[in-house]
Amino acid sequence: MGRIAYRAGLALAAFVAMCGTANADSITLGSGDIGTSFTLDYNGFSSGTAISGLTGSTTFTLTGITGNTYNFDYTVSNTSSAPVTGSRISSFAFNTDPTIASASSTGAYSYTTLSSTYPNGIGSVDVCFKDASTGSCAGGGGGGLDIGQTGSGTFALGFSSPVSSLTLSDFYVRYQSISGVPGISSASGAGTLSSTTSSSSTSGGTPVPEPGMLGLFGAGVIGLAFARRRPFARIAR
Repeated sequence: MGRIAYRAGLALAAFVAMCGTANADSITLGSGDIGTSFTLDYNGFSSGTAISGLTGSTTFTLTGITGNTYNFDYTVSNTSSAPVTGSRISSFAFNTDPTIASASSTGAYSYTTLSSTYPNGIGSVDVCFKDASTGSCAGGGGGGLDIGQTGSGTFALGFSSPVSSLTLSDFYVRYQSISGVPGISSASGAGTLSSTTSSSSTSGGTPVPEPGMLGLFGAGVIGLAFARRRPFARIAR
């Protein structure tokens, strides 16, 4: 019975490990991923409170790698809806691994800032792309994308030495000029990876099995323990 309990314990330990908490969305890209596009959907929140109807999306496409620089196309859409009656996305941001050394951009968000600060508990971000030369990534300035609008452009991420693979994570957008939500005029949004053209490039955290699959797996572990118990009982006789 001791061996049975030991084997069942190992199986249950593996079962618990498999059910661990998922990691934050990220994507890893290298020279074999040129042409890969990935889309993120963003929520909206302020002071820890989710804001219904405040949403956005981004799509990034790796277009090339030259020396120490990764080049991307991007599109940003403000998809906010009722009860939000007004908002503009004034910037987007993310973290990089390895640490970024320089950045440039064109199009709807043609200004960049390294090691910027995002409000609403986010803190420092490695790189931010904003719509105006004035103000910070946290707000200020003007412009941006209003509800229903989509903007596009390019950006380049530079590193101090050649990079064999690049991981982007912790994606955010900044909302300004919010109306339709009492007491809220600005907010932030966190991105969730919703689609990609290359599943082998993504790392969306630890997969969490469906509840039904968890039950089947647990039942299998218990069944295995009882199946192993009966032969030992016959041998004892």
